[in-house]
Amino acid sequence: MFSSRLNWSQRPNRLSALLDEKRRGGTQVLDLTESNPTRAGLAYPEAEILAALADASALRYQPSPRGIDSAREAVAAYYRDRGTPVPAANVLLTASTSEAYAYLFKLLTNPGDEILAPRPSYPLFEFLADLESVRIRQYPLRYDGVWHIDFDALEQAITPRTRAIVVVNPNNPTGSFLKRAELDLLDRLAAERGLAVLSDEVFRDYAFGEDADRVSTLAGDRRALTFSMSGLSKIAGLPQMKLGWIIANGGASGPRSSEALDALELIADTYLSVSTPVQVALPRLLALSSGIMEQIRQRTASNLARLRETMHGSPATILRTEGGWYTVLQVPRTRTEEEWTLKLLGESDVLVQPGFFFDFESEAFLVLSLLSEPAAFAEGVSRIRSVI
Repeated sequence: MFSSRLNWSQRPNRLSALLDEKRRGGTQVLDLTESNPTRAGLAYPEAEILAALADASALRYQPSPRGIDSAREAVAAYYRDRGTPVPAANVLLTASTSEAYAYLFKLLTNPGDEILAPRPSYPLFEFLADLESVRIRQYPLRYDGVWHIDFDALEQAITPRTRAIVVVNPNNPTGSFLKRAELDLLDRLAAERGLAVLSDEVFRDYAFGEDADRVSTLAGDRRALTFSMSGLSKIAGLPQMKLGWIIANGGASGPRSSEALDALELIADTYLSVSTPVQVALPRLLALSSGIMEQIRQRTASNLARLRETMHGSPATILRTEGGWYTVLQVPRTRTEEEWTLKLLGESDVLVQPGFFFDFESEAFLVLSLLSEPAAFAEGVSRIRSVI
């Protein structure tokens, strides 16, 4: 009766089953996977956020498929403040980055077409693609002290059904930014092959230190048709506000961004999913984001420093991370990743994620959230060190 798009296994894995058992038994688990900023002990300017949502103009429904002008201008200002001129005309609002992906898959693909996505990366693309009857093909990121795109493998992954290349900048969970030379190669390759580039930039504001060689955004002039995505979830630590966006640009060698935006408007007009109150509030919410963002920066930097201090001299290696909310710990291959995570949770009450959740190609990697509350993080990594 139901669509084959939903043929996903809902059987709990061993780690989630053990976690449920622990929590039912009342065990205090140190959760080093926390990714929800509203549960991370941050101090939000509650009165100001609620006041932003109390604007009386939100009571009037004036549907605009691309988003109301004031909200799109606020997004353009966000980019201008960071040194990238973006016309508000190039902005289209969505309810989330996930919805942005769905719109772009609808725009660029027919059923059976393919999208290239990085490996390792966040395990969401396959689900989004399945819902659009699109196939994900992966291209690898390689690590030799720094992460980089394997362009030979990327080119080999392109088939006649390929329509777009996804980059996550910085990547989740590796925390690696695209470099300028990589962007030049990517832009040229996509333009020559007639492919679009989809750039997920939700963590762009969370870099560890400065590096002039990093690319913070793909918004701007490009040969290939390029779409940059972000939203309030990470920028302002407000995932519940449900507002994201797409910046369209480039296309000198094929369909222009203006044509893409016209087509995206038709898709958005079908759903009209972005709520008016959050659009009206967006200029003030973005203005309030700096304080929340600074707390998250301090939290992630402090936790990363604590991890380095704790693991110094241990058999574990912390892979280089340049930004984002996560870090990757390489542990001895004396156990599989599943065995490591089950042992840490079962014997030490510490929850981390195994690398295979993110499609790491080899053993043994553990993924930790740097957003976790400092006391829990410190105790958790101390217990990890003891087990290792």
